[in-house]
Amino acid sequence: MRHLALSSLPACSLAAAALSLAPLSSHAFLGLFEKKDKEAPASDVRQQQETQATALLMEARQAQNDGKTGRAQSTYTSIVRQYPFTNAAAEASYAKAVIIRSNSGISEAFDAFQEFIDNYRSSARFNDAIQQQYELAEEARGGRKQRALLLLPMKLGGEDVIKLYEKIIKNAPFGKLAPLAQFSIAEIYQDLGEKDKSVLAYQAVADNYPNTKQASEAQFRIGSISSVAATRSEDKSNLIATRDALNIYMTTNPTGDRSGEAEMLLKQVNAAEATQSLQVGKFYQRIGKTKAAAIYFNEALKYGAPEASAEARTLLAELAAVDPEAVADAKKGQPDQDYTVPGARNLKNRDDYIGPLSPELARLGQKPKMRAGDDNFLPMPITEPTLPMVPGAAAPSAGTLLPPVGPIPNEEKPAMLPVPTAPETPGIPPKPTETLPVPPKPAP
Repeated sequence: MRHLALSSLPACSLAAAALSLAPLSSHAFLGLFEKKDKEAPASDVRQQQETQATALLMEARQAQNDGKTGRAQSTYTSIVRQYPFTNAAAEASYAKAVIIRSNSGISEAFDAFQEFIDNYRSSARFNDAIQQQYELAEEARGGRKQRALLLLPMKLGGEDVIKLYEKIIKNAPFGKLAPLAQFSIAEIYQDLGEKDKSVLAYQAVADNYPNTKQASEAQFRIGSISSVAATRSEDKSNLIATRDALNIYMTTNPTGDRSGEAEMLLKQVNAAEATQSLQVGKFYQRIGKTKAAAIYFNEALKYGAPEASAEARTLLAELAAVDPEAVADAKKGQPDQDYTVPGARNLKNRDDYIGPLSPELARLGQKPKMRAGDDNFLPMPITEPTLPMVPGAAAPSAGTLLPPVGPIPNEEKPAMLPVPTAPETPGIPPKPTETLPVPPKPAP
């Protein structure tokens, strides 16, 4: 009876009953054709699947070349579902994303390339997919997309575009497009007026990608943003942040394209801080606190702004005339008026400090300076030496270095000394004058 009852039911009811009786796993509920839920086939089976997938891939490419993009996209999808572990599936997934980009919106195309990246990160098309995503993010940021010869407006907000750039950085954090994407995020925050988020994003560029062109530009942007914020408010922290960022930029890029602008901004920051210190010092001067006023006037001197420094010196002179002890105490309490790091301020107290060179050694190391103009330079006069003079002789004429020639008087001639004779050599007897007799020869 039970079998008869089941056989009398319609086919659709039987199918529903079979599905209701069969146990469904969580993986089957999420999707049977997802690659992560399938097991890789054996090598022989995979080789067979590769051959079949390659044949379908050739058919899909031929359809795409013939202009049948719908049929080609359907075939690409079938390859990915049936043969997810083949190389042809990776090519099909990328080709499908390219078709979606040409026929759909930015979000759909970006997600299609993201699907390829998630499933086939080891594919040779990986860098191409990252490049496609970056171009889509740039199109979304510009607010338009080019399709054939038409420019279509794209409606994506700043936060949505930032999410696209963040996915690019997550996909390839050390790729060549990661610093560009991070820099674009900072620029979007800057355009939105989010000063704090923009500074953090630029700082991420400088910290994570220090050897790129975007890092130096990001460092300058941090100083520029802080400078603008300092002009709009009286918060001294913005001035300090501006100086720190610009000093780092000048140190790391002494000959950079922005070095002139950075130097100009530093002068503006120093002038602003000096003006603030002058205002505070004048306030304390009005209420009669001489020492506090002198502290702030000395602080204004350290920034090197010409106008503020001149005014600070004048005010300090006025305070010293009224209360010199308070001015002296204020100067003692001031820190070193320089921009050196704290570790370099106490060099003279170190045991290995030898001090600067002596003036003699420093003078020897200097090159001689050439005379650059007419400074009343005259040659040194020549002084003739004093020569021995003969008494009674006439003085030599000018320019003559020889004494006059003439006879020397007899009375002035020196006495001639006798020449001594050579002494006789002792120990040698004189030769005899007589001839000695010669003895006769003996007889034979």
